[in-house]
Amino acid sequence: MREGSGSDPSVTADGASPVRVGVLSFHNSKETKAILNAVEALGHEPVWLREENARSWIEDGSLRFDPDVEVVANRLLTTKAAEPLDDLGIATAYAASRAVLNPPEVVVQALHKYGTAARLATAGIPVPDAYVAFSQRTINEGSRLTSEKAVHKSAIGTNGNRMAVVGADDVVAPHIARRRAFLQEFIDTGTERPFDVRAYVVGDRVVGAMKRYAPSDEWRTNVAVGGEVEDFTADLPEEAARLSREAAGVLGLDYAGVDLLRRDGAWYVLEVNVTAGFKGLFEATGVSPAPYIAALAVERGGGGVDRDRVTSLASVLDDSVPACKPSVDPDPEGVKTIGYTEAVTVSAGQRAVDVVAKSDTGARRTSIDFDVAAETGAGPILKTVRVKSGSHQKRQRRPLVEVDVKIGNRWQTVTASVENRSHMNYPVLLGRDVLDGYHVDVTKREREE
Repeated sequence: MREGSGSDPSVTADGASPVRVGVLSFHNSKETKAILNAVEALGHEPVWLREENARSWIEDGSLRFDPDVEVVANRLLTTKAAEPLDDLGIATAYAASRAVLNPPEVVVQALHKYGTAARLATAGIPVPDAYVAFSQRTINEGSRLTSEKAVHKSAIGTNGNRMAVVGADDVVAPHIARRRAFLQEFIDTGTERPFDVRAYVVGDRVVGAMKRYAPSDEWRTNVAVGGEVEDFTADLPEEAARLSREAAGVLGLDYAGVDLLRRDGAWYVLEVNVTAGFKGLFEATGVSPAPYIAALAVERGGGGVDRDRVTSLASVLDDSVPACKPSVDPDPEGVKTIGYTEAVTVSAGQRAVDVVAKSDTGARRTSIDFDVAAETGAGPILKTVRVKSGSHQKRQRRPLVEVDVKIGNRWQTVTASVENRSHMNYPVLLGRDVLDGYHVDVTKREREE
């Protein structure tokens, strides 16, 4: 039995020990669940590496993991993470002694869209013209783009968020939502309805391709903004397939979604997406990339798979909750009751502060005072929401920040609203996002000085 595995390995149909495949994913996406289910369906052992169960330590010069795995499929959503380098640091630890599909150093290179375009262009892969600069003056006065239109887009992002088509003389900012932005040539395909092509590459093959059509009132084709999809696997020209494979290969990616456009018969690679979704592709093609990713992981871990079985499994997108999802004890210390007021610790990176909080089961979200946010270094602001306060007639707009709250010995990460609570008795209000799993005893109150 491997150290940290927790159980004796079973045996596959051919008498070999199954490969323990870890999927590193701190979220509940369809793609993560589908890959884990495919690993199990192929006769191997899936392990969901989550915040609730994964840990690592260095002992006497040896690197240890619990649960231990032989290979890791990296499905970290770095484009949406508050601190992507923190997450990639975890993947780096695994990559120090385990095979990792889409290893962290590769993901870092593919994360930045302009950096990706630079790598592809240098390798001879056709990409749209692009321009990046880092100040208000240089991005507007020094653009080398000759096209009449350009796409102003975030260098790191997903789902087409905040992209805009701009004219040659339009003034643009060097940042979008606090992230660097750049300009990319707008390629007009000359078609009545704008579309692009998404090809999904796993290993050295394209497992499926689809056309993505923009909605009637939109130029973006992303499924997330309502784009319609159509199977294009059989019709994908060899040139486009070759460019897709080569783009993933140049970046060192084991699997990726490659976006392409064609103009005047020539194909261009628009973007390469490390954690591209499966939903739209499966809807269009009836092919799930999950079994192909699972098979590649098993093979990298030294195991074997039945190729016919892989093909058969790919006809279903099994995104049900896998049996290997770790259970979560709502309170590992066994404390099930929380008082009407409770001593808590709030942290957001810079420091932790101890305060007395009030429990409110009627509040959906936890809220903290401006001073608590400032003292803990809470930020950046994720977004703002309008909320109705009992002390105000009108709805107020409040910023949302991510903080860690400790009750007893249990830490929870929550997205809290920030408000002026100086006129209230308690600087922190605990909402249902924290109280879920607890019994609130209104007679129990924290002793206050």
